[in-house]
Amino acid sequence: MYVSALSLTDFRSYTDVALELEAGVGVFVGPNGQGKTNLVEGFGYLATLASHRVAADAALVRLGASQAVLRADVVRDARTTRVEIEINPGRANRARLNRGPVPRAGDVRGVLRSVLFAPEDLALVTGDPAERRRFLDELLVARTPRLAAVRADYDRVLKQRNTLLKTAGLARRAGGADLRTLDVWDSHLASTGAELLTARVGLLSALRPLVDKAYDAVSRGGGPTALEYRSSLGPQVALVPDREVLAAALLAALAAVRPQELDRGVSLVGPHRDELVLSIGELTARGYASHGECWSLALALRLAAYELLRADGGEPVLVLDDVFAALDADRRARLAELIAPAEQVLITAAVAVDVPESLTGSRYDVMAGAVHRVR
Repeated sequence: MYVSALSLTDFRSYTDVALELEAGVGVFVGPNGQGKTNLVEGFGYLATLASHRVAADAALVRLGASQAVLRADVVRDARTTRVEIEINPGRANRARLNRGPVPRAGDVRGVLRSVLFAPEDLALVTGDPAERRRFLDELLVARTPRLAAVRADYDRVLKQRNTLLKTAGLARRAGGADLRTLDVWDSHLASTGAELLTARVGLLSALRPLVDKAYDAVSRGGGPTALEYRSSLGPQVALVPDREVLAAALLAALAAVRPQELDRGVSLVGPHRDELVLSIGELTARGYASHGECWSLALALRLAAYELLRADGGEPVLVLDDVFAALDADRRARLAELIAPAEQVLITAAVAVDVPESLTGSRYDVMAGAVHRVR
């Protein structure tokens, strides 16, 4: 899979930009603040329907414009599919495939598959548990787009349940509360949460050997890695990845902590409380690994995601946003060796010398929101 054309209209700093791309390596060079990351952000949005930088779509639309339009021609097995997304802050986004409208914007998810590595990814190792949960869930959706609805349903149920816990807790302290509605939301949370948990545990089984292999390649024998899923339900989650069993366990756990939840007004059990613990050797990476080890592990996570999507069929496009500048010479060379065989790799860099010479291909200069092909 590769993208042969990309255009952005009223997206971030771009009024209108259209690029012809090729398979292989494409390098975008320009000083910071000139629009390189905006390009790859738009590219990533076409693949995931989300930004890796902000949570709300409003920031993606150029100041003064009412909407942004993103288009890409995706080539797979010698067939080209045009995917188009219209970002409408405050209203439903719209999408088209081959110029024809689709019922929901989410219906285009999966047409373009990409794996993005950016400086923010260091937080996958050093940041809060939410960063690692998001990594798992985004990879789940990339592999199985229907899980986007499961994830959205869980977030919706969690929000509704937390609101009810607050009001029910106040009512209980005032002398009485009807908790029958809470029982219904417990059931919804257990059902959607069990499906999400089952998918996460299955994903980790496939991901572990790929992360270990990628870390070994990036660090040249830096030590074995471990990925441990720590659930608010306890260790049985990893041992019994069965949806019905997990739903029953969630219901029982919710019943057990209900008094504390009513006191605090927040859900204390479920996938939103879980953690993915990353280790190198016998020590957890967060808090013990060196800066270089953390970078290597973050790279390994993204490379493992790439290999997993590739094994599923339809090799994803690999995007590296200003990554080489953060790596030492050895890690640059190792990373270049690993990504060179990919069908399409898009790289941004502030200066051309940051990109290893072995990654030859198309070169684009980015300056003041304009993109010019050099070779």
